[in-house]
Amino acid sequence: MSAPAPLSDLHPDWLERGYQHIWMPYTQMQTAPIPKAVTSTEGTRIKLADGGELIDGCASWWAACHGYNHPHIRETMIKQLEAMPHVMLAGLANEPAFTLSARLAELTPGDLNRVFYSESGSVSVELALKMAAQYWFNQGETKRTKFICFRGGYHGDTFATMSLCDPEDGFHAAFAGVVPHQMIADLPVNDETEQALVRLLEEQGEHCAAVVVEPLVQGAGGMLFHDEEVLRRLRRLCDAHGMLLIFDEIFVGLGRLGSMFACERADVVPDIMTLSKTITGGTIPLAATIATDRLFEGFLSDKLEHCLMHGPTFTGNALACSAANASLDLFEREPRLEQVMTIEAHLTQALEPCRDVPGVQDVRARGDIGAVQLDIRSFEELQWMRARFVDLGCWIRPFGNVAYLTPAYTINEEDLTRLTDAICKVVPEWSAEFGRG
Repeated sequence: MSAPAPLSDLHPDWLERGYQHIWMPYTQMQTAPIPKAVTSTEGTRIKLADGGELIDGCASWWAACHGYNHPHIRETMIKQLEAMPHVMLAGLANEPAFTLSARLAELTPGDLNRVFYSESGSVSVELALKMAAQYWFNQGETKRTKFICFRGGYHGDTFATMSLCDPEDGFHAAFAGVVPHQMIADLPVNDETEQALVRLLEEQGEHCAAVVVEPLVQGAGGMLFHDEEVLRRLRRLCDAHGMLLIFDEIFVGLGRLGSMFACERADVVPDIMTLSKTITGGTIPLAATIATDRLFEGFLSDKLEHCLMHGPTFTGNALACSAANASLDLFEREPRLEQVMTIEAHLTQALEPCRDVPGVQDVRARGDIGAVQLDIRSFEELQWMRARFVDLGCWIRPFGNVAYLTPAYTINEEDLTRLTDAICKVVPEWSAEFGRG
């Protein structure tokens, strides 16, 4: 295959040189347009090397919840960087990691009191699986090696987490036969699907370590919503069948839906919760896997092999944990949850006109999430829409069959209006351009 074509003279030298060597995520680099060169960020704005500026509608894959370059997070990180960016956590302790652990234990519901750190959301879910499987192993139940997960779900890109994703509509069809096989079910949204899950638990429960779910919103699966009763059903079923329950709150946790954690809206406490993305305000990688006291106690023993055998090099990274502490400060000092509910009200009203456009299948909003579900039939349509949004000065990245918004919680009314106006303009254009009318 031939090398990528040379870039235009309009691009900066570093983009020209580096593009010949970098491998971009989720990108077919033979056909994809050259990425936009970014020089700086501020608030909800992305500033480009060509002098242009974009309003960020997805907060860098849903992470920059306080907007870019928040001074409190920046100053906290600078101070920590000058003192100690990192020290190994095995046998040593650093104040940011230990302080963050205590704060997360206080914030999370119930007895979710033990925090293990990693560097990415995918790894935090892997850790949750590992904790669940080893918990049962430590109890002498060695058959519990499988997990129940749900259609429409997405939990990461590593091999174990790929196995939890929707096998038909997910990102990972190319790896069928390579990833481990898990048990995929429909979410128990009604009596019929609940009974189907009951039958699966009765038939296979002795082989399952845990049930894994994204609570209330399945994010990368298409911004798919379900109600609080689904979580209550899962908790009841797991208790009845002696199963552990894992909530992947990487997308919805830390304010996304107008509460600090999605599980609080259903008054349900999982056995394990995972967090990432917004935990550092989108500044630096960090993830947390938080377990209940009961689960943690299953690892206490005089046998070394009963301890959790996991230890990333950068677990409990002091610099990342300092950013997370600063992010939690902002949740305490500034009205983030109220801001999210204001965003929800705006998205609900402003996106509604899209419902009448031919090819629109649904319009929905919850918390910081607004989604317009479309009859998308080709990747060409997604690329066309993405380019149109850039033309309008907006960074909006439709995927699958949804054009969506997940802006920073701090976005102002003017920028939010420009984002929703852009969707309400581009969706009818798409409908006409691709014959949905």
